[in-house]
Amino acid sequence: MLAIVCPGQGSQTPGFLEPWLELPGISENLSKWSDETGVDLVTHGTVSDEETIKDTAVAQPLIVAAGLLAAQALKISDLDASSWMTAGHSVGEITAAGLSGVLSPVDALGFVRVRAQGMAAAAAAEPTGMAAVLGGDQDEVIAYLKDKDIVPANVNGGGQVVAAGSKDALAALAENPLDKTRVIELKVAGAFHTQYMSSAVADLERFSQELTVADPAVPLLTNSDGTAIASGQDFVQRLVNQVTSPVRWDLCQATMLEQGVTGVLELLPGGTLTGIARRAMKGVKTLAIKTPADLEKAQGFIADHTQNTTA
Repeated sequence: MLAIVCPGQGSQTPGFLEPWLELPGISENLSKWSDETGVDLVTHGTVSDEETIKDTAVAQPLIVAAGLLAAQALKISDLDASSWMTAGHSVGEITAAGLSGVLSPVDALGFVRVRAQGMAAAAAAEPTGMAAVLGGDQDEVIAYLKDKDIVPANVNGGGQVVAAGSKDALAALAENPLDKTRVIELKVAGAFHTQYMSSAVADLERFSQELTVADPAVPLLTNSDGTAIASGQDFVQRLVNQVTSPVRWDLCQATMLEQGVTGVLELLPGGTLTGIARRAMKGVKTLAIKTPADLEKAQGFIADHTQNTTA
């Protein structure tokens, strides 16, 4: 069984889409999606600097578009639906919704545009941020954060919990971390998946009512509790709720293991989720898509982890 996973905000790097534009049809698709999102994905994926693509309103559509492009290049839609499952981390859940057929690429990009704009506005309202807490006992880390009025916004497994809160609270955490942990500031613009983002929910809720939604064609895991969601409408509602709710990636990985996943393929811009998987999913093979040079290897990886799956 193959798990195709989709990374979240912070995975983008300057110029990461440039080599992809040389592939047939990629530039045309990206230009089309730029028009549909109102975000110049071509420019931001090739020449924009790190500070520009850190902006939530830019980063989120860019990451979703990148994942969808990589899926198209790999012809993921041609795979036997019984041989794979998908999940996304944070905004990557929207990419996964596109892969599974819950949303069309156009609707997925429309949804992420509204989400990104709302979250960018919420992030600008007051100085907040996120930081990775590495090491320590997961339950002890979560309790320590809550005691300091910081939200454990991403529980990722593999010894990583992402803290979210005010800049002052995060600075105090960095100065006084829990024993046997390290605190690393993340390149994101706000305290995502917390009540700091509550102003972004209403517009997203309204927009979600306009979408054409289908039930997923493959198992689609949710960040809320790691379970596979059979209803497309239910999944979209969870996407709305997830703006202010923690990401339980640890539970998604637990479900993958329970379902017999043998390989984790991370779509563009890959690296973060496969890194977590190597620590949290011992014995499971991983491959991250970063450049077009990875496509041939990825095709072999897909074959290795889907060919023995039966319905």
